[in-house]
Order: sequence, then C-alpha cells, then structure tokens
Amino acid sequence: MIDAARPERAKRVEGHLALLALLALAACKNGSAEERARRSPPPPATRALAPPGELRVAEPGAVCLTRGDRDFDGARLRIDEPTVRLVAPASHGDAAAMRFTFHGDSDAKTALASGQVRRQLGLKLRAADGCNVVYVMWRLDPAAMIEVSTKVNPGARDHGDCGTRGYTKLKATRSAPPPPLRIGATHTLAAAIVGDELTARIGDEVVWRGRLPDAARTLAGPAGLRTDNVAVEAELLVSPISARHAVPGCD
Repeated sequence: MIDAARPERAKRVEGHLALLALLALAACKNGSAEERARRSPPPPATRALAPPGELRVAEPGAVCLTRGDRDFDGARLRIDEPTVRLVAPASHGDAAAMRFTFHGDSDAKTALASGQVRRQLGLKLRAADGCNVVYVMWRLDPAAMIEVSTKVNPGARDHGDCGTRGYTKLKATRSAPPPPLRIGATHTLAAAIVGDELTARIGDEVVWRGRLPDAARTLAGPAGLRTDNVAVEAELLVSPISARHAVPGCD
C-alpha cells in the first residue's frame, strides 16, 4: 500500500536540509559574530598603549602646572616655592625621569595635607588626577629614602573629593639608600613600570624595585613631577605619545 503523505514529507526534509546547508555556507563565509569580534581590533578608546619609548625632555609648552608658577629657563623649571605639581599631558604614564640640580630648601615651607612639613621631590606615574596616581618620591625627612606609593580613589578627581584618602605605601623587594643631596649636586631620578613591577633608579643604580598592587592596573594617565619644600632646577623627561591618547591639555 502506497503512503500518499511520503512525497510531501520527503519534500519538507529536503527543504530543511537545503536551509541548513545555506546557513552552514554563510557561517563558513562570514564566521560567527564572536569569531568576527575576536578578529576585529578593539576600538581606539580601549586599545592599550604600547610600552614607553625613549625619554625626552618635556618642553615648557608640553607641561601643565597644576600647582606652582611657570618659571622656565629653557626647558628647566626653576622651583623655589613650597608646592609644585605638573604633568605632561601627551606623555606615557609608565615611565619618566626627573633631572635636577638641588639648591636646598625652599624659602617658604608648607605642611602637607597630613599636617607634616616634609621635604621631598619625585615623579608621578599614571597620573589620572590628584586622587589617582603612582608616586615615586625621594624623601629627605625624617631620613633620606625612596618611597613608592599609590593613591587610588575611584570616581574622585581632586583634593576636595579624596583628601588624603586612598594612599598605599608599597614594600620593595630590592632597595638601596639614595645618595646625599648636597647643594649644587645634579641627579637623575627615573622610574618605569613593566607589567606589575616598578623600578626606580638614581643614575644607573636601582634604588627601589617592587610589585604594584592590583588596583594600580586601573590607573591611566600621563607622567609628571612633584616637589614639596625644596628648591631645585628640574627637567622632566617623558615618553611622548600620540595626540589621540593624550589627556586633555592645560585648563
């Protein structure tokens, strides 16, 4: 006995198989959405910066002073006031150096927000703003030392938002005392971040090396310098980056 419905069922099966074949062909040609996303480069806003390149002196027009006066002699900033902060907006935040001649204490003294009157100078790395930054500081008080710390305050941007909150002093896996700071002496303090490790040098000598906390991975910003209660002539050396990666310029 002949099943009259069999030809109709056969046609439906053939049609279903044809549809599956077309879908398979399209997938082979175009790839899945996930595969296409993996092949496509990330958008510029999320693409990581390449490692920092050669350090160059930041010219006066390439730096923003957020605290202090602009008193340049060529590319050297003359500092003789208690508080100076600056960044180079179009610089890589993972490496910088400060070449300076020490002239002693600043004429006036100002206490830090903690209430301490401290003499120090150093570098700012990944300086998103005043609340989110990595500090590499050459401290003179109470004893000469290199101190590395992070300041992390998600969502905060200026001192009014974060105050002295968010600081973490880091422990070194390798360290050495800095040389005496004598009036008229010239030194170069340099620091670089590779992966999660930060290394600081004075001249050719490693004076601090250690691991950054995981929270430091969230920091992104340029390099800069900071001084408190010292008089110096200083040059900031940075690794320039393209304008599309730079933070907004000076206000």
